[in-house]
Amino acid sequence: MSVDETYESSVMDLLDKQIVHGLVTDPRIPFATLGVVLGVSEQTVARRYRSLVARGIIRISGLVNAVPLGGTRWLLRLRSTPDKALRLAESLSRLPDVSWVTLLSTGSEVTCVSRTRSTEQRDALLLTVLPRAPQVVGINAYEIMHRFPLMEEWPKFGRLLTSDQLARLGPPRRVIDRSAAEPPDLTAPDEAMLALLARDGRAPYARIAAATGWSSTRVARRMAELVAAGVLYFDLDFAQEKMGYAVRGWLWLRVRPAALDAVGRAIAAHPEVGYVAAATGATNLMVSLACRDIGHLYRYITERLGPLEGITDVEVTPALRVFKQAQALMSADRIAPVAMPGGR
Repeated sequence: MSVDETYESSVMDLLDKQIVHGLVTDPRIPFATLGVVLGVSEQTVARRYRSLVARGIIRISGLVNAVPLGGTRWLLRLRSTPDKALRLAESLSRLPDVSWVTLLSTGSEVTCVSRTRSTEQRDALLLTVLPRAPQVVGINAYEIMHRFPLMEEWPKFGRLLTSDQLARLGPPRRVIDRSAAEPPDLTAPDEAMLALLARDGRAPYARIAAATGWSSTRVARRMAELVAAGVLYFDLDFAQEKMGYAVRGWLWLRVRPAALDAVGRAIAAHPEVGYVAAATGATNLMVSLACRDIGHLYRYITERLGPLEGITDVEVTPALRVFKQAQALMSADRIAPVAMPGGR
């Protein structure tokens, strides 16, 4: 067993990883169903899941995808003075429509993803809130044009299940990244449901029913409608450093237009990559990745990225600290504690 495998096994054993893969495939899969697939009891799956959450290793959240609602996604690089960058990252982490807040290794630059639902919210953030923030001395904003689907969602534990188990789980749920012809109108009960799911992506139907005034049946039906429309999706946040990935960061690539799609699809198949998207701006391809150590990052750049045709320039910006992931706030190397999720 390698050093990496020893470290990872001390955090999660084989069954933990199989459970995580099941949740990546379907974040709201019933524990009873997942237990049948894995050959263990429902109680065992529930206990392992709650342990992973309690140890700050994973968190499931229900998130709103602004694209089907007519909104846009922006990746922002914010320059600050070194003495104010930490405060800037902390402030951004508290904004509900901002995710993936990262202080880069330069110590004076913070990246984040804006998920505003409307033009008005986008303009308020980009034209008013950020320019007036005393910590911000420069902004580069990149609008996401296309997100490349990963060959397998991180942390890519599918290899630990049999072909029969994988078939019974079915294909992973994908985020629908296209504008809807008729985007659904979100009502006050919808917003109450979405707010609850943002805190706990596995919240039971009964709990959501109590918050919305609907029946559990109506909650399930409406949730399915919003998922089918691409408005609601479920995301797993991971404490990647706790899982043995000490080096995280962004790659900013300049790629010739004719090669952009091919390079994006090739990178999406790399096991180190958690996100890759084509965007506007001088660097037209952005990649988020996690590596075991700096040597692993070097090998990735030289052995995986280097041979790809069409890349004309690469900027590597390791993360000094991640403050917020898709929804979860980070505390040191673990997900910050929240109320214990319920539901099966």
